[in-house]
Amino acid sequence: MNFILATTNDHKFKELKALMPNIDLAKAENMIEVEENEPTFLGNALLKAEALYQELKMPIIADDSGLCVQALDNKPGVKTARYGSDVFNRILESKERNEYLLSNLKGVENRKASFVCSLVAYISPYRIYTVTEEVNGEITLSQTGVEGFGYDPVFYLPELKKTMAELDSDTKGLYSHRGRAARAMNTLLENIKL
Repeated sequence: MNFILATTNDHKFKELKALMPNIDLAKAENMIEVEENEPTFLGNALLKAEALYQELKMPIIADDSGLCVQALDNKPGVKTARYGSDVFNRILESKERNEYLLSNLKGVENRKASFVCSLVAYISPYRIYTVTEEVNGEITLSQTGVEGFGYDPVFYLPELKKTMAELDSDTKGLYSHRGRAARAMNTLLENIKL
């Protein structure tokens, strides 16, 4: 079955396409604007999936993901991509968001954080499959690494002694929140009749 991924983010599309090799996945040509106003990643993924399905009448895969930092009351959370925009009155570039995050954690000892990913396979209004996964780590003191995107340079995996941005794409796929969610969704979709 063919699915359209509800994103215009090239990084996210490339990552999910590699993580879901048995799914025929195409990127949305024009992603309609959806106000992501749900309080959960899953709620926002469902909003995007349903909106694009209503537009295209085709099976959709949607993702909403982000970073939750314990010391910041699990912020940026569902506002991960827009973190800092209320302060700077514009959407920040990834490197700027990372620096803003690090400045908000200056002097904070508890650096524990989670990357969370919710995936939705929206086949029809009555066939909806969801998965939410997380990976736990810590926020570094500075940005390290050049791979990946978003908050990868500040998200440290203690068991690997590296940030997400220091991992090659295959290793990142094994450990990341999106990799875990994609594997679970792959298993789910392989075991249902599409």
